[in-house]
Amino acid sequence: MTPALEFGLDTFGDVTTASDGELLAQPQVIRNVVEEAVLADRNGIDFFGIGEHHRKDFAVSAPEVVLSAIATRTNKIRLGSAVTVLSSDDPIRVFQRFSTLDALSNGRAEVILGRGSFIESFPLFGYDLSNYEALFEEKLELFSELVSKDVVDYEGGWRPPLKDQRIYPPIAEGRLKTWIGVGGSPESVLRAVRYDMGLMLAIIGGDPRRFAPYVELYRKASEQAGRSPREIGVHSPGYIAESDEKARRDLYPHFKKIRDRLGRERGWPPVTERDFENEIEHGSLYAGSPETVARKIAGLVKTLGISRLQMKYSAGPMEHEKLMNSIELYGTKVIPLVRSLLADA
Repeated sequence: MTPALEFGLDTFGDVTTASDGELLAQPQVIRNVVEEAVLADRNGIDFFGIGEHHRKDFAVSAPEVVLSAIATRTNKIRLGSAVTVLSSDDPIRVFQRFSTLDALSNGRAEVILGRGSFIESFPLFGYDLSNYEALFEEKLELFSELVSKDVVDYEGGWRPPLKDQRIYPPIAEGRLKTWIGVGGSPESVLRAVRYDMGLMLAIIGGDPRRFAPYVELYRKASEQAGRSPREIGVHSPGYIAESDEKARRDLYPHFKKIRDRLGRERGWPPVTERDFENEIEHGSLYAGSPETVARKIAGLVKTLGISRLQMKYSAGPMEHEKLMNSIELYGTKVIPLVRSLLADA
């Protein structure tokens, strides 16, 4: 049975500007993220995800704490990470934090595990970057045991063995919903199958159709493993305003700031306005009026057959008020339009 289509929002807690153009303090940004999640819940959005970072341009280093604050002020929206950098964390503590969130939210917690596209957490917590792959593989193996078994036996190279160990608090009902964030490698897709976890594709640029082979690989490998594939989602950036022109005018300066900042760190060339327009028209940037964004999302769903879209709505230093407007348009306009377009198709 095909899972029902879900719509989510993701944020990294990007440090935003005030009305006077000055950057807000990180504590205020965190409080604003809580308000953004409350608005998302009020407007019927299915999921709210917060990413983990350890740098001055993103305010959230402890997503579970912020999500717990959101849990006490919301009723239906599911809450999770986007992503949790498992390689530089302890799988048991990650499980305990999310099982606690699950208790506070009455069963609404999820976790998306990843290696992270930023490396600041490795030196911060004393991990050697040369062990980047090995740490993730071993810690993911343990986390898989934690979510699937009540009593855990584990032996790996990075910690002492565990024998007949119970982890508290347990998930009250069922198992903790767990995804693996994938940036675009077959090995990562097969890893999600091996550990029987959902597949979350991080498509942050370029034509999303290039990810179709990974979706097909996930489904075929799941069938070969003797089970139905779990859910498939996509995380991509987006921004919604009342018109295409307003969305582009609002977004471009902030899109350029964040891409150029990351580009300087990673050796990318500066972004041009044509690059920006090409991402909207042919790539993985879902920006425009509700009608334009809805048509593009519906096309993505039909192309890849996904069961969830998580739109990364925070856009560099864009003002909180504009983000709130985008969230409201996403919930009240875009989501109903997408469902209508897919029903007609």
